[in-house]
Amino acid sequence: MAVQVHPNEIVPSFGRRVVDSVHRFFDGDVFHSFRSSPVAMIAFAVTMLLFFLAAFAPWIAPHNTDDVSTLNLMNARLPPFGVTDDFGTEGVADFLLGTDDQGRDILSAIMFGLLVSLEVGFASVILAAVVGTVLGLISGYVGGKLDSVIMRIADVQLTFPAILIALLIDGIVAGLLPRALHEELKIYVLVLAIAASQWVNFARTVRGSTLVEKGKEYVQAAKVIGVHPALIMIRHVLPNVTGPVLVIGTLSLALAVLTEATLSFLGVGLPVTRPSLGTLIRIGQQYIFSGEWWMTIYPSLALVILVLAVNLLGDWLRDALNPKLR
Repeated sequence: MAVQVHPNEIVPSFGRRVVDSVHRFFDGDVFHSFRSSPVAMIAFAVTMLLFFLAAFAPWIAPHNTDDVSTLNLMNARLPPFGVTDDFGTEGVADFLLGTDDQGRDILSAIMFGLLVSLEVGFASVILAAVVGTVLGLISGYVGGKLDSVIMRIADVQLTFPAILIALLIDGIVAGLLPRALHEELKIYVLVLAIAASQWVNFARTVRGSTLVEKGKEYVQAAKVIGVHPALIMIRHVLPNVTGPVLVIGTLSLALAVLTEATLSFLGVGLPVTRPSLGTLIRIGQQYIFSGEWWMTIYPSLALVILVLAVNLLGDWLRDALNPKLR
C-alpha cells in the first residue's frame, strides 16, 4: 500500500523558509556582533535616518526646492531660526536652518540633496560592483593571459586618483557631446565616471577570493561531472565571494558620495538645477565670508555625518564577516 506524504513534508513552503532564514539570522554571529557593538547600532540608526529623510524628501520636506515657482527672492539669505545676522535680520520659523541665495530652505535643500547624492552613490556602486565582480570572477577562474591583462589594467588605473579619472571621463564626454545634451545626461556621466574609478577594488578582491575557492573540493567535483565553467562561477564560486563584495560596496558608497560631492564642489558634477550636497556646499562657500555661514556649514555637516556613519557601518560589517575575528 502506497504511503501518501503531504507536499509540505517534502518541500517546506516559501513562508516557512523565510521564517527559518530570519530565525537563523537573529541567532547568527553577525546579529550577535551587531548587538554587541554600540558604535554599529548608532551608525546603523543614523544611516537609516538619513536614508529615510532622502527617500521621503518629496513628501516630508517643509518646502519643495525643486519647484522654482515656489521660491521667493525676498526670503533669500535668511539666517536660521533664532539667529540674527550681522545686518539685524532675524530667522523665521518657516526656515529652521535658514535659506540660500535663491530663497531655498536649507533644511529642505539638504533632504533633496541627500536624495540626489545617494542616487548617484548607489547607482555608481552597483555598476562598479557588477563590472568588478564579473571581471574578478573571470580573471581568477580562467587565469592565464586574460588574468594578466585584466590585472595590469587594474594596476594602471590604481596609479590615478579617483577624482582625476572622473574628471577625465567627464571632460571626454563633454567634448564629444553637445553642451545641451551633456547637461541633460550629466547624472549618467557622473555615475559612469565614479563607477569607472571604483571597479578595481571589487575586481581585485573577487579575484583573490575566486583563486581560493576554485581550488576547493566542491569546485573540483563540479568540474569532474562536467558542469560548464560559467555555471560553476555563478552557482558555486559567486555565492562564496559575496561577503567581501558586500563590505567593499558599503565602504564604496561613502567614497562615491564623497567623490560626487567633490566633483560638484569643483563645478563639474551635477547641475545647479538639481543640487546635491556638493553643489549646496559650493553655492554656500561663496557667501561664508559674508557672514552667511549656514549655507555651507549645514550641508557640510550632513555630508560628514552621512560618510562617517556609512564608513563606521562598513568597518563593523568587515569585522563581522571575517571568521578570523569571531
